[in-house]
Amino acid sequence: MLPQFGTAVRKNKSLAKPLPAETGGAAPEKATVDAAWLVLEAANDLGDHAAIEACRRVIDAELNGTVAASADTDLVVGYFR
Repeated sequence: MLPQFGTAVRKNKSLAKPLPAETGGAAPEKATVDAAWLVLEAANDLGDHAAIEACRRVIDAELNGTVAASADTDLVVGYFR
């Protein structure tokens, strides 16, 4: 069984949402990160290791203030299609 990555962080993060002025118009990136959390849960359940790693990179990029690779964001956005 794979460990649940970032579950506590995700729960705490939803309690302290940034103000609109703090987001700097980054709504598409935030939506991608939110999707990455959902995909991460599904990928953990399915044992999809490639998707798990891509989700972790997208989440880490958001936490570090960098841009995630387009291949990772494409995987996250298209995961449930």
